Amino acid sequence: MAAWPDFYPCTCIAVDAQAYGSNNDRRQSEIQHDLPRLLDHAARRAGLDRDQWQIQRKGDEQLAVRPVDGSEPRLVDDYIRHLVAELRDYNAQRVPEARMRLRAAIHQGLVELADNGFAGTAVVVTSRLLNARPLYEALAEHPGADLVLVLSDEVFRSTVVGRHTSLLPEDFTRVDAQVKEYGAAAWLRVPEIGSSAAFARASGRAESSRHADHASEGSAAARSGLDVASGSDRAGISNEYQADQVSVNNLSGPVDARGAVFGFGSAGG
Repeated sequence: MAAWPDFYPCTCIAVDAQAYGSNNDRRQSEIQHDLPRLLDHAARRAGLDRDQWQIQRKGDEQLAVRPVDGSEPRLVDDYIRHLVAELRDYNAQRVPEARMRLRAAIHQGLVELADNGFAGTAVVVTSRLLNARPLYEALAEHPGADLVLVLSDEVFRSTVVGRHTSLLPEDFTRVDAQVKEYGAAAWLRVPEIGSSAAFARASGRAESSRHADHASEGSAAARSGLDVASGSDRAGISNEYQADQVSVNNLSGPVDARGAVFGFGSAGG
């Protein structure tokens, strides 16, 4: 487990299980048993070693602190993505009432290893972000989601806006985190749902596709030169019936038509 003297630049990652207190004793015990294992599995799949993190455990909640080492984009991107996958597999084996749904918050700043946990404003801010109302609202509005993530403005700008992850700034929604004495802008994402901006982009692409299809149909009609009103087209192909130009072949007696092709045409070709 990594340790450091005095205050040191760190990344703080906090998670909390939704509606933990409403569960019975056995379910609470199960959550406390399963949550660390889901977090460990997600970290390993993301190429991160949680054994090197300082972790403060509190029932259904964990606060992990790790020195800044350049792997922060992987934490924001890969770790959360694998955690969502772990939760999806876990919840697929349970009835809806026994699902585990998480709120997650990531922030960075100076942290000291104190005698009874962690000291530093960064730890307080992480806790405030984790308990901000927009996270609760997001889980309520998206009952199919297993996790909602919030990034502090500092983390969002240094990892996502800086294009150090596979995520786009438009994948997040700006929210106001107001908890106790803390108040600041933060960035929310529901990984399984996407943000309203992401939906807008998808809708825009669908709309553009529909317009392109209509334009293609119009272009095809223009190329054929079809004039529906007059029954003819402008490309010189006539749809008018001209009996005086029809060529007729009169056949009498037996005819061997094997391999022959019969058709209709005009004398003018």
